[in-house]
Amino acid sequence: MLISILLATFIVSLISFIGILTLAVKPKTLNKILLSLVAMSAGALIGTAFLHLLPESLGIKNPFLFVLLGFILFFLIERFLHWQHCHEENCKVHTFAYMNLIGGAIHNFIDGLIIASSFLVSSALGIITTVAIAIHEIPQEIGNFGVLVYGGFKIKKALLINFLVTLTKVLGGLVGFFVFRTYDIPLSYITAIAAGGFIYIAASDLIPELREKSQNSISHLLIFLLGIVLMWLIKLAGFS
Repeated sequence: MLISILLATFIVSLISFIGILTLAVKPKTLNKILLSLVAMSAGALIGTAFLHLLPESLGIKNPFLFVLLGFILFFLIERFLHWQHCHEENCKVHTFAYMNLIGGAIHNFIDGLIIASSFLVSSALGIITTVAIAIHEIPQEIGNFGVLVYGGFKIKKALLINFLVTLTKVLGGLVGFFVFRTYDIPLSYITAIAAGGFIYIAASDLIPELREKSQNSISHLLIFLLGIVLMWLIKLAGFS
């Protein structure tokens, strides 16, 4: 199980190198691609939260209280660390590139914890959660790379530093594996908190961005629904 967690977190960390593609794509084309990815990401996160993580947490007392706790926790992380899921090449939210790195490291560490807890529930849930996080990572890492370059980093250095920061996912997975097993923490609490975090990301960041910037709302709505349907089909196929 530990190998699966480390492998999953490392593979997701490799997505950080996708930022280099921004140098080969016209800004207008990139923006269209990113908005579609944001729509897919929002649907996948919502679908994973409601169709996979929440059902796994219904065995505990007051599961929705922990969903709410997860929602609040991610809100606090965003507010106090100025952490935003940026999806633009030049993100105005991040004034300082180093603040972006700090926020990204903590965010990635939490992703690792979520992946670890999901794998400890079942391999299938771990894979589903990893896929949902990976889909969300694509627009986010493109944005992070843009922030670093915009903040003054050389391209090669920006790629290297961004990758090293995303490796905190592996650290989060490693810590999560030993902590959750050593202290026998009921994993249903963790999956409920993770569900709240996924709902927060989709509802407070991704969906508002689509509403504000999408010029083709119908197509992006369909892509959003496709993300949910894919998670539902995985559920029907018995992979959770």
